[in-house]
Amino acid sequence: MHWTLEFQPILPIPVLAAATLIALVIVAVLFWRGRRGAFLRAASMALLLAALVNPNFKEEEREPLTSIAVVVLDDSASQHLAGRDKRMADIRGQLAKTFEMIPNLEIRWVTSTHDSSGASDETALFASLNQALADVPAERLAGVVMITDGQIHDVPADVKRLNIAAPVHALITGSRGEFDNWLEVISAPRFGLVDSTQMVELRAITSLKGRDAPQTAVLKIRREAEPEERITVPFGKTVRLPFPFPHAGSTLMEVELVAKDGELTKANNRAVLQAEGVRENLRVLLVSGEPHVGERTWRNLLRSDASVDLVHFTILRPPEKSFGTRTDINQLSLIAFPTRELFSEKLSQFDLIIFDRYQRHAIEVLPLIYLDNVARYVKKGGAVLVAAGSGFASPMSLYYTPLGDALPSQPSGRVIEKPFRAALTEQGVRHPVTAGLSGSNGSPAEAPTWGPWFRLIVTKPMHKSEVLMSGPDNLPVLTLAQYGKGRVATLLSDHVWLWARGYEGGGPHSDLLRKLSHWLMKEPDLEEEYLKASADGQRITIERRSMKDNVGAAKIASPTGKTHAVPMTKAKAGLWRGRLVVDEPGVHKITMDGLSAVVLVGDANSREFAKVTATDAPLRPVSTATRGGQFWMGGTNGAPAAKLPRITMQHTASKYYGQNWLGLKNQNAYIVRGVRYTPLFAGFIGLALFLGLLGVTWFRESR
Repeated sequence: MHWTLEFQPILPIPVLAAATLIALVIVAVLFWRGRRGAFLRAASMALLLAALVNPNFKEEEREPLTSIAVVVLDDSASQHLAGRDKRMADIRGQLAKTFEMIPNLEIRWVTSTHDSSGASDETALFASLNQALADVPAERLAGVVMITDGQIHDVPADVKRLNIAAPVHALITGSRGEFDNWLEVISAPRFGLVDSTQMVELRAITSLKGRDAPQTAVLKIRREAEPEERITVPFGKTVRLPFPFPHAGSTLMEVELVAKDGELTKANNRAVLQAEGVRENLRVLLVSGEPHVGERTWRNLLRSDASVDLVHFTILRPPEKSFGTRTDINQLSLIAFPTRELFSEKLSQFDLIIFDRYQRHAIEVLPLIYLDNVARYVKKGGAVLVAAGSGFASPMSLYYTPLGDALPSQPSGRVIEKPFRAALTEQGVRHPVTAGLSGSNGSPAEAPTWGPWFRLIVTKPMHKSEVLMSGPDNLPVLTLAQYGKGRVATLLSDHVWLWARGYEGGGPHSDLLRKLSHWLMKEPDLEEEYLKASADGQRITIERRSMKDNVGAAKIASPTGKTHAVPMTKAKAGLWRGRLVVDEPGVHKITMDGLSAVVLVGDANSREFAKVTATDAPLRPVSTATRGGQFWMGGTNGAPAAKLPRITMQHTASKYYGQNWLGLKNQNAYIVRGVRYTPLFAGFIGLALFLGLLGVTWFRESR
């Protein structure tokens, strides 16, 4: 039971105030004139006023409630450095045992959560705290204890907005002696034109100050197909580094800050930059050896691509052929064939050269020296496609020129002219150029549904060529090969135009020719040996394309240096996939069979790893405003771990912490189950008191 005195006035307060004022005036006059019985009259009026105020004894039946303390655990990525996660687990265990010994205290454990988009790139403890306090009445909150490294990114600028009437304490899981160096990327290109160079801006930063701070840092720079480079740069100064784009597709550049002894972590010492190399325009030279119905198929395909600049020449007649006219033979050409300009001066500017039904004519059209230039062009990284006609099987074949050494097919001199349906080989089912072609049925054992062709030039594969499509008697139809740094292909039938016309159902001519052309021009997505990784939230998906029968496991290196082996599962012929859920934001590097790829989980410029040294600065305004304390738990860099401060419950205090103790506020919260009022001047008691005083007054007056 709990007793209190409570007033329930019978008259309005203004009326009581006026009556009290009148009574005071009367009493003052009585005492001023020295009238007999002044004290009794004053007591009577006071008793009357007390009755009008109506005092009551209030009796409450109360049920005590527990006070609630909230413990927030920092589960951010920086908490997993230098053993902080283990120290946090130890502190949690000690707190749990201590809180069990405190009566009427309820504990809420809150772990900072990651957002739905993936591993969080920042520490948001107050967002988690607000969610936990949503159903906690303010009058029951005893205090908040945060176990963190102090790197918190959502501390409110206005502490009053927290609306917390209890102390907020911080248990810092690091020590004051920590230091760290890190690499900060200021700007980096997302894409660049092939053969161009962009600039990367970054700087090396150290947490050390004063005399202990190092002046210079050493950077290791690794670019594709280039030796490692080392440079010395000053700490804190922006440095510009060239980022070349030697080829189309993904281009990597890795910059590593050489670590110093005693650094907290090396996770932020490395920056892996990835950008896409794009071609400004794909320049294709199409040389048709003679007018024929199929050349329009090539022309339409190449002209339909806005990114392709097409130069097309058709040799209407060879120089030795006469039309029986008296006109000079040179005047019969519509446009002079610019052989020197195309095959000598500007040859290196083309990304692909297509010889369509071309056969070696007299040297006046294309001298052998120019075909030798083409062979060297391929060897240095160029691309040539021979769309062969019957002339490829003749003694005038391109194979019997200096270009023949680069070609993947050797003609036998025989031409098959009968209906046949091209089919995918075992290699063709896996190769990205032909894999998944509509109507192929995805297996060499099943006949495709394509329309037939009627001519096949019989050849024998050369070098380390790959036969992707075959015809009757398993003879090659489409053959690819690499020559030096370049690529070559032979399509051994000139009837692909029948597919374009839809003859007997046609076939996927557009997909086949487009993929073939882009493979020759080294489109990254069409590489036979290819490693790719993508991130969806915290899940990393790895794709491995290969011509092998089996592939091993992929190796993933996390930003903190942890490695994981990811088994690969065959998705279809030539394609394997693997998945892994990670809990660290940042750049993860995947390596497999000499290939590498990077994938970003979270933000590219993660705040979580920008600064990882423990600090009490962000939480200091909150602790000061709520009269809470901050305690360094130590243990980093070999220092012994500090003892957990003693915990006490206090009703009120100017501050809730000391050198080795922290306090929680005992709110004494309760709920009222019942209330009973007992009036002091009600009924016969009040009447008897009032009449008794009046009687004494009259008796006094009568004497």
